[in-house]
Amino acid sequence: MEKWRGEFASGHKQDGTPISEVDHAVDAFLKTELAALDPHAGWLSEETADNAERLLIPRLWVVDPIDGTRDFVAGKRGWAISIAYVEGGRATMGVLDAPARSEHWAAVAGQGAFRNGARLACSTRTALAGARVPADQLPPNDTDLILVPKPNSIALRMAMVAAGEADLVASIRWGFEWDLAAAALIAQEAGAIVTDARGNPLRFNSTKGEAFGVLATCPGIHAAAVERLAVRVAENVKR
Repeated sequence: MEKWRGEFASGHKQDGTPISEVDHAVDAFLKTELAALDPHAGWLSEETADNAERLLIPRLWVVDPIDGTRDFVAGKRGWAISIAYVEGGRATMGVLDAPARSEHWAAVAGQGAFRNGARLACSTRTALAGARVPADQLPPNDTDLILVPKPNSIALRMAMVAAGEADLVASIRWGFEWDLAAAALIAQEAGAIVTDARGNPLRFNSTKGEAFGVLATCPGIHAAAVERLAVRVAENVKR
């Protein structure tokens, strides 16, 4: 927060996504502090070179030091620090810290999800038409949905489903586990259904540390959302 809206070095990775010195500083800080909590856990982070040894370890930390770096660099509020503790392929603890929004999200498997200490519950919507989606714009086939403000952080967008502030978040391209693990648990503990883009359960600590898209919805519209996305998912797979 001392650097946000201040002066810091930033640039772009080879894939064109933004990166800042603050991403690296938070990564180093978390690696030290989390290792002190469980020195035997593996490590998977956006800003650390991956090590295949994590695949042999039953527990690991899955971290995005700043999810939504684009908003951080631009001085906007839509970024968060994402931390998940994964055991046997499942997230069992998850934290999103969004200090620019004065929000702290947390969940433990089987114990519910909370924002700033208040228990969260997703919406009870049962019709896909009219569902609220945090996005910049809607495809022509989705004009029956309703746009709501979108933070750059996909983790925060999924957390909006947990809080009942959105009904649906979808991505139909390969994404990284560090973007999803903490927010997936928070949403699920709030009653939402979170799967990959095909509707299959998410598992973490995979070989490449990736998942084929994500679909986080209130339970009453998940099946309809999977059905609507099916053609687009198939087209993406062909590409």
